[in-house]
Amino acid sequence: MKKILYIVAFLLLAVLLFWLGKRFGSSNVSEQVISNSTIVKEIAELASLDVQGSASIKRSNIEDSGGWSDNLKKAFLENTVWVTIPYQAKYGVNIDEKHFKVEVSNKKIIVHLPAPKLMSYELKVDKMETANRKGWLLFQDDETYTAVQKKLYQTSRSQLENNQLYIQQSKDKIRKVMEQYYAPFLKDHTLEVQFDGAATATPPLN
Repeated sequence: MKKILYIVAFLLLAVLLFWLGKRFGSSNVSEQVISNSTIVKEIAELASLDVQGSASIKRSNIEDSGGWSDNLKKAFLENTVWVTIPYQAKYGVNIDEKHFKVEVSNKKIIVHLPAPKLMSYELKVDKMETANRKGWLLFQDDETYTAVQKKLYQTSRSQLENNQLYIQQSKDKIRKVMEQYYAPFLKDHTLEVQFDGAATATPPLN
């Protein structure tokens, strides 16, 4: 909620300064708002994408081949574990001076940003759901669940780090917020938001 309030405050500031520029006939005020890299940087960092879901894993020493040895193993030595844990992930941009810049020239605004990536990932272990199936000769082993949780974290985090759908959604969200910030200037400016070489331009409004 606090993050949304910050973004709204920045957008209102842009509108206010743009109005002041129009009201008092000063182009300097408008140009300062357009090129204010500090505000743009703050907006980009606040416009993160929150993702929630559940990660699941199954580990078993049974191959389910249907053979007699497999059935015998199921009866006495099976050790099958299912674990499902809700997760919360955040995608965004980690801005540094090397990968961030705001350029204004020939009625074009260009915002250079690093590519969005997975910024944080948390498994809600307190909401974990588990199930197991064991043979007669095996007893409950808490270390098994610990090992499975570790594997689940590593696997699911790796999958989310490479999830192009969420990365694209993060880019779209940042672009949308940038368009809202620069909306007062898009009547006679073109906005272009670039993520490590990829760019999307917003043409002037007619």
